[in-house]
Amino acid sequence: MNFILHRSDTRGHADHGWLVSRHSFSFADYYNPERMGFGLLRVLNDDIVEPARGFGTHPHRNMEIISIPLSGTLRHEDSMGHQQTISPGEVQIMSAGSGITHAEYNHSDHDPVNFLQLWIEPREQNITPRYAQQRFHPDTQKNRFLSLIAPRPSAESLLINQDAWISLASLENNATLSYSLQQQGNGLYCFLISGQVKLGSEVLHPRDGIGITGFSEITITAQNSATVLCIDVPMNH
Repeated sequence: MNFILHRSDTRGHADHGWLVSRHSFSFADYYNPERMGFGLLRVLNDDIVEPARGFGTHPHRNMEIISIPLSGTLRHEDSMGHQQTISPGEVQIMSAGSGITHAEYNHSDHDPVNFLQLWIEPREQNITPRYAQQRFHPDTQKNRFLSLIAPRPSAESLLINQDAWISLASLENNATLSYSLQQQGNGLYCFLISGQVKLGSEVLHPRDGIGITGFSEITITAQNSATVLCIDVPMNH
């Protein structure tokens, strides 16, 4: 079993005034040759956007883009005609495929919005772009892994164009969960949103990330109430 530990305070940092962003992997002006991604997970950004500000219209191509709001409300518009708002408890995914443009803004004039954005390389190139979002009830992730994203259609999960799975769990103090890798050859990247957990021999604190390879099952134990995001992703094309 191999571990790559990324402490919260070692992430890339960008402060644009209207946007404060922390980058787990190289992104924009933050470049670290040792942090070019984890397998096909290329981006994990922790963004805070000031009220009534946001990212203007910009293009994407051949990337799976997932947005997970943690607080506040995000407004989304795209070239497929979607005009949506996304709030905590909801997850959004776009398959950029052959090409899209979109814009993201803080929907509030008063409160900041904090959201995680993940980019995962696709399995198939140049597919027809697609958009989906879904609300997940908080109770469904209590002391269990709730599947947010999966490569096969299901009633529970949003569909991704990759052999990748994204799960979220909210653990009570002292709760223990075992995570089984979904596919041989994948690795697992865990990002601790809040609380404190012990994962293998490592203790994670808020916004720490850890990549794990060479295992089939691993145990996560909450040392106080905690929320953890698990990204099960191919390590190679």
